[in-house]
Order: sequence, then C-alpha cells, then structure tokens
Amino acid sequence: MTIYAHPCRNTRVFLEFFAFTTIVQGQTDSPAGKMHIPLEIFLKRAKNDLMEDGTASISTMDLEQPTRYSLVRQLGEGGMGEVYEAIQHGADGFVKRVAIKLIRNWVAEKPEFLQNFVGEAKLVAQLVHTNIVQTYQFGHSNGSPFIAMEYIQGTDLLQMLHVHAARELRLPVELAVFIASRVCRGLAYAHTRIDANGESLGIVHRDISPPNIMISCEGDVKITDFGMAKALNLMLDGEGEIVMGKACYMSPEQARGERTDGRSDLFSAGVVLSEMLIGANIFAAQDPSEVIQRILDMEIPDVRDLCPEVGEDLSRILKRAMARDLSQRYGNAGEILVDLERFIYSAGYGPTSETLAEYVRDYVKTEQASISPTGGTALLKSK
Repeated sequence: MTIYAHPCRNTRVFLEFFAFTTIVQGQTDSPAGKMHIPLEIFLKRAKNDLMEDGTASISTMDLEQPTRYSLVRQLGEGGMGEVYEAIQHGADGFVKRVAIKLIRNWVAEKPEFLQNFVGEAKLVAQLVHTNIVQTYQFGHSNGSPFIAMEYIQGTDLLQMLHVHAARELRLPVELAVFIASRVCRGLAYAHTRIDANGESLGIVHRDISPPNIMISCEGDVKITDFGMAKALNLMLDGEGEIVMGKACYMSPEQARGERTDGRSDLFSAGVVLSEMLIGANIFAAQDPSEVIQRILDMEIPDVRDLCPEVGEDLSRILKRAMARDLSQRYGNAGEILVDLERFIYSAGYGPTSETLAEYVRDYVKTEQASISPTGGTALLKSK
C-alpha cells in the first residue's frame, strides 16, 4: 500500500517576507532572493495588506503534492499495532526515513479509543525535544489510523536490558542514571507545555517503561508513545480482557484508577531506574492482580541491598521518586533531573551522549542486527 496524505492544505506562507529577509541576508542565489523586492515596496504592501482589525492579510498556497510512505520492514509489534521502518517520498526525488506505527483494526474500531487517540496525537505533535521521539503526521491507511514518527537508529531499553541479562551483565550505575536523567529531561519539557492562552496542556505519558525508551547509536535517549496509554485507558483487547498497560511500571494512583499528573511518570521513571540498576522489576509477578497489589502495598526494597554499587545519595533519589505518598514524591521532573545530574556530575565530569553511544555499539545489538527484515518493500495507500 501507499499512504497518501494532504497534511498542509491552505498552509500560510509568508512569501514576500521570506523574500525580503533573504535579500537582507545576502542570499540572492535563492529563488526568493531573485525576486529583489525593495524595502519600501515591501513595507507599502505590508501596510496595504492590513485588515480592518489590524491583522495582516497573508496569501495562502495549496500544497497539493500528497505525502507517500513505503514500508521497508517491520521493527516490532504489540497488542495494539505494528511499527515499521518506512521511507517518506516527496517531490523531485525527496526521501526521508521515518517510522510508521499502524494501529490494529480491532483497536481502531473502538470509537472511544479513536477519539482519545486523535486528541492525544494532536497534543504530542507539539512536542519537539531532543529527548522525545517526534511525531510528524497522523493519517489513515485502509481505515486504520497510523502515525508517522521520527526514526531512531538504535535500540530500546527493553532490548538493552535483555541483552545484559543474557550476558549476565548489569548497566554501569553512571550510565543507568544518565539514561534516567535524559528521560526526566524529556518529561520536564512535556509536563510544562502550555497552549496559546498560557494554560497547561496537562500532558502525562502514563507508560514510562523500557519499551518506550529509545537509545540511538549516537547516544541520544528518547521517549516514545506519548499519549498512547491515555488513548488505551480501559480499552479491551481482542479477547475481551481490559488493557492495563505495563502494570509493573504503574504508579500507585494509576493502579487505583485515579486521576494522574506528571508525578505519576516520575514514579514510573524511578521503577525503570531501579530495574536498570538491579536487573529486575521490583513489582513483577505472574498474576497482574498481584502486580497491582505489590505496587500498592509491598515494602519497596532499598536498592543498595540488591546493588552494592548504589550509594546513599542515589538510594535517597530512588526512595523519593517511588514514594507512594504524593506529598513525599518529587513534585516535578525538573527536581529529580537536578538531583540525578548532580549525582553523576558531582565530581566535575561524568557520562555523556558519546559515552552512551560507545557503550551501545560495544554491548548492545542495534535494531539492524537484531530485527530481520520482513522481505521486500510494501507500499501503503490511504484514502
């Protein structure tokens, strides 16, 4: 199939302003620069184009060239959908590698899911940050919704942890804290986004877990699947079972079905950090109901007892991140970010993205080596 989309109809384009600024900057070799609009003419036109209310009358341009994606290979799949490496095709041979998440038909047929999914997609499309996988486009293919996203050449944290477990290794403490700090940096950005009126967008991830933390071959740590957990809230799977997400990373308030805010993500980030340090999830159990019970009631162990390399300072950070009492937990992601960075850089130096990149190349199979192609290129069409 080939996905065709018209994401930019009636896009407002400041043609004359661009031409003018191009001339000022001396870039007369560009098409706009060759227009040579004198300043006085530009200002006169700008004045004449003012509406009665004082706003500018700006010409629009219809961009009729559709966006087309070709699927190259499957990168992963889950109960809700599949993720593919894809190529975005544009005019004059333009190509860009992206990731496409296709939502399964039985999920897309749920009206409550689709409404939540589209609403969340609109919100997360506004998130542009180095520690968040960027959303490029939302569309439909053969009746099923899809999202075009930033493609990450690398691995996810779950795969990294599996590789370490298979080799009977654990992540170095400093790298584990570095990864957690980059996650919290992305959360700090997302949690504080506001709309045009200065009101909080109220963005909460609700599913901070190893599969949703990507690590690129360049050492960048990126959160993916913002908004998916909310869209899936109280959804049923194909066999009628309630979808609870990755329960063993839930905060207590999330496990109780209560309203959550950014502090819920911080609890989950603490669980992920503890797993990186000790090599296991502290709440994991075979029975989902037992997992929930552990999150709500189990005494949270001191990570120092399970990982001797963890000192008192890091143990204190983990205890505060995973405090069941919201008044005792970190109030926002910026607070825990400061503590994590102070921990790894207190000596004046510490791990960087390049440090992590070298580690990934040495110890973790990248997706190219670990995920076999599906065989051939599929083409997708959307209506």
